[in-house]
Amino acid sequence: MPRRHRAEIDGERLARKLTASLGEEIRVARTSAGLAQRDAASAAGMSHSQFGRIERGLLPRLTFDQACRAGTAVGLRYAGRMYPGGDPVRDAAQLRLLERFIAILPPLARVDREVPLPIPGDRRAWDALIALGGRRAGCEAETWLGDVQALERKLALKLRDGAVDVLLLVLSDTVHNREALDHARAALRPLLPLDNVQVRRALRDSRLPTTSGVVLV
Repeated sequence: MPRRHRAEIDGERLARKLTASLGEEIRVARTSAGLAQRDAASAAGMSHSQFGRIERGLLPRLTFDQACRAGTAVGLRYAGRMYPGGDPVRDAAQLRLLERFIAILPPLARVDREVPLPIPGDRRAWDALIALGGRRAGCEAETWLGDVQALERKLALKLRDGAVDVLLLVLSDTVHNREALDHARAALRPLLPLDNVQVRRALRDSRLPTTSGVVLV
């Protein structure tokens, strides 16, 4: 059997939870309004049995259309939205970037990949966690430097919650990233004071840098 990705498993689990929660909200709204299930189903343009399965969270592959019709029939409006709740799946380019970075680490460095933050229920994870000389560095790998403000907010929260001594932003050494970094350096410097040369110098000396920084590989 092919290995299933964590995102697939977590996504299915979340879908089941939301389906059950939505069904319960519809059931409560219907009974509070004094509506018979058969009447609500007719108003929603679906069968009695189908509406019942929605209320019990048992309808496989519940669609937005079905959810909205069932909710509207009992006086509800669907207002779901996505929000940040974890880290995205790493693609092949990001994995290669991490491998290049790990290759320049001192031999005594311990490297753990995809390390969850030490908060129960938190789905965020460090791309890599480096332990060296009694200190720890949380590493974030980015192949393309885009929305700097969003990245800065994400990294600041991870540094706050991640139980590490320093944060290392690992960037692909490309023309685009160098230009983007030059443009955004002033905004990132309070969070990431050290530049590429300083971070690399510390690693060549078999130690983690004294504070957080950026490294291009």
